[in-house]
Amino acid sequence: MSLPIAVAAGPAPLHRQPADAVDAVDATAAQNWDLVRAAQRGDTAAFGTLYDRYVDWVYRYVLLRVGDRYLAEDVTSETFLRALRRITSISYQGRDVGAWFTTIARNIVLDHVKSSRFRLEIVTDEVTEPGALPAGGSPAGPEQEVISRTTSDELLRCIADLGDDQRDCIILRFIQGFSVSETAQIMQRNEGAVKALQHRAVRRLAKLLPTGLL
Repeated sequence: MSLPIAVAAGPAPLHRQPADAVDAVDATAAQNWDLVRAAQRGDTAAFGTLYDRYVDWVYRYVLLRVGDRYLAEDVTSETFLRALRRITSISYQGRDVGAWFTTIARNIVLDHVKSSRFRLEIVTDEVTEPGALPAGGSPAGPEQEVISRTTSDELLRCIADLGDDQRDCIILRFIQGFSVSETAQIMQRNEGAVKALQHRAVRRLAKLLPTGLL
């Protein structure tokens, strides 16, 4: 696993993206689903390609949730082991394959939180530099620009101080780049609830961040 992980600054909001850029994202997302179907037919190389494309992305999400490198590595490995075992159960649902991997990772993290007590500490040296979303990542709205502009050690520490649901929402929406719909599916909530949660989380972050950082 490649350990230096970058926080995804995310592309510009969708209405600002050139049509060819949006088409390229859609085409790559479709290619990833072709890899899923090949893996379902027993093509191990296809699953290996999916692993290569998403392992750092899943690791970054888990690291931000648990704050421990070694635990994040273990959870990431378990995520892909479970994905491989369940590959025949997945079918296209109008979202990027990364949402499925993230759902598995999130469930493992939640199981860990329920079974043990730990203090969340953000490991800032691995998550502070801007990076690119994986293929199929969804652009967000104006709040994405705020998060991208203020990504720093202090911001990550403030995210760690949010409640579990608010932290998860911020990570999924603005760092991982999922759409409201994808975030709702991963968090098993309706879109209205996610929008409300996102609004409260951003307002809470604004209060936590030192004056002048935003």
